[in-house]
Amino acid sequence: MPLADRISLTEKVGYSLGDAASNLYWKTFEWYLIFFYTDIFGISALAVGTMLLVTRLADAVADPVMGSIADRTQTRWGHFRPYLIWGAIPFAVAGVFTFTTPNLSGGGKVIYAYITYSLLMFIYTFVNIPYSALMGVISPNSIERTSISSIRFIGAFTAGTFIQFFTLKFVKWFGHGNEARGWQLTMVFYGILAVILLVLCFLTTRERVTPPAAQKSDLGRDMKNLFTSVPWIMLVSVLLLVLAAFAVKGAASTYYFKYYLHNESLVGTFMVVNGFAFIAAVAITTRLTKIFGKKPLFIFAIGGGGLVIGGFCLPGTNSAYDVAATHIISSIIHGVNALGGMLYHGFYWSISPEIFFIFALQILSSFIIGFNSPLVWAMFADTADHAEWRTGRRNTGLFFAAAIFATKIGFAFGAWVFGLLLTFFGYVANVEQPARSMHGIILCMSWIPCGMMVLAAALMLLYPLSDTLMVKIEAELKERRGEVE
Repeated sequence: MPLADRISLTEKVGYSLGDAASNLYWKTFEWYLIFFYTDIFGISALAVGTMLLVTRLADAVADPVMGSIADRTQTRWGHFRPYLIWGAIPFAVAGVFTFTTPNLSGGGKVIYAYITYSLLMFIYTFVNIPYSALMGVISPNSIERTSISSIRFIGAFTAGTFIQFFTLKFVKWFGHGNEARGWQLTMVFYGILAVILLVLCFLTTRERVTPPAAQKSDLGRDMKNLFTSVPWIMLVSVLLLVLAAFAVKGAASTYYFKYYLHNESLVGTFMVVNGFAFIAAVAITTRLTKIFGKKPLFIFAIGGGGLVIGGFCLPGTNSAYDVAATHIISSIIHGVNALGGMLYHGFYWSISPEIFFIFALQILSSFIIGFNSPLVWAMFADTADHAEWRTGRRNTGLFFAAAIFATKIGFAFGAWVFGLLLTFFGYVANVEQPARSMHGIILCMSWIPCGMMVLAAALMLLYPLSDTLMVKIEAELKERRGEVE
């Protein structure tokens, strides 16, 4: 790799802080938003799911427009970095309003939820689209971008792990028995952290790749180039399915521990092992990419991880597989206690085989799936390079804006599906759930996200950009820009 293409570790870490800021909100949405709206705010799961889907329709316009605006922004700080500063404080304020529970009627609460959540997501768009596009212009080198993306997601999953473990604890601590107040003050705290992280991201990064000097503004032509990009279409389709799967399983987890295991205190630990497994995977993604290539590793991550998620249907089924797994796990626990007793008198590890199995599945599935996150965003940067190589026009912001639109639609679609399923299976908040309702929650933890991810892996086989082709594209783009030494 040419020395000029290499990015310092300080800048890579600085860039990752921006995604840490975004994930203070995104992971709260993924794991707790439906639970907050149904069990704290006080509206139905169907109303929540419908709201999440309907409010995303506006993003069909807002996201590509924001990407196009960012592409055309001209400041001494670049095209994309200024938005990190401009949007930081409004982002924090909107988060607090969204997680504030007003004293309104049922209909009034639904209207309030629509307004505040829509405002928060518009500001999220204002900040996160330029932030994501920034990765495409920090370096022109595809492999270096994979490294940047890997470190970015270490920051993202570290923040996500923090959210997953501490959120309910913060709610309890801040609220002193008033959960609505606890959620509001927790989001005040997260907002302050987000502002600090976004400012640090702005200060530590810079933009190096610019559009061709002769490129003139032409939104219609740029949109045509976007929707005729086969690599981009493939990635967006895959991302829609993967994010929908994440939304379904993530939303089901809190209900699963509250109503099925009757141990809501385990939610934080369950989510933390998920986060640590993701971080471990992301830390080695760049190295594995050099061995296997981005596309094969990505297919393995979403397909293999999806199959492991299917195993969440087994605990409690009394199937032959479940009985065998319980026997094996019981033997492991017995062996650990025997060894611990020899090393330390009085040692005893108390954990049920079912809980052990659930946590083992979570660690394994999260580790395998963890490879996908840095890869997919590095590949979106590749699609922007491919479009410039093919058409002579560079629109990094537009390409990433459309990708982020897919993430929000995927999340909203998954949340909508989950809300429909809760309603179909007869869920009622804060009561003992009947067998039918529990069956629906377990399906949302296993077969439904499994099927979505396996389908996404099959679609990924159609993705046409190989690492070999990207090396060729990178070299030819450098030559066009006059960057060849």
